[in-house]
Amino acid sequence: MKFDGPIVTLTLNRPDKRNALNLALWGELDEHLHSIEAAGDTVAVVILRSAGEVFCAGNDLKERGAKAPSRNYQAKIIMRLANLPQAVIVAVQGGCFTGGLELALAGDIIIAAESTTFADTHGKFALVPAWGMSQRLPRRVGQWKAREMSLTGLPVTGPEAARIGLANHCVPDDQLDSKCRELAEAIAGQSRHSVFAYKKLYTEQTDLPLAAGLAHEVFASAGAGPDFAELAAGKFGKT
Repeated sequence: MKFDGPIVTLTLNRPDKRNALNLALWGELDEHLHSIEAAGDTVAVVILRSAGEVFCAGNDLKERGAKAPSRNYQAKIIMRLANLPQAVIVAVQGGCFTGGLELALAGDIIIAAESTTFADTHGKFALVPAWGMSQRLPRRVGQWKAREMSLTGLPVTGPEAARIGLANHCVPDDQLDSKCRELAEAIAGQSRHSVFAYKKLYTEQTDLPLAAGLAHEVFASAGAGPDFAELAAGKFGKT
């Protein structure tokens, strides 16, 4: 984990294993999430990336059957990543398969390199998702495209991912880091109060009908932040 002012970067670092998710890697991610949660609003945005040419090959199948520290251990960690108050940007290159895709889907913004291939390969191994695929994927790409990806196991390229909304952007591989940095700095330049409140509202209103969502926005709004007067004075001058 690397702190750079209000921007934190988490890097999956098993490039020799295509960043396959083993229990040790999950444990490190869990510890880092605790640190980010403890940092509160000193952290504005989290970038999740990986070392090497592949983002994540998915669950480490060599550990299949290994006893996790607690029930639904991996799913709970993904949920904690998704529920961070900070914005989460996921930088994806190379392969992003199954458990790796479930991890990426926990982010708020996904940036894909042109080399990226996304795929849900549960069906190739007689597996069924338990880390959020059946819920988060259709919310990204729509019910019917999600069914196609999951039922066929066929890959989706980086450019196609951007077209269908799985990724927010697709950029040349050598621009992946700079694009993530550009967005991270833009988020960090916003009021932390607004960013955290926006993310909370979007999360809470995901499945509400329009009328209920509008009502929720009115009654659950966090209102103006404590930095409003200072920011307004800086932009428009004191009156």
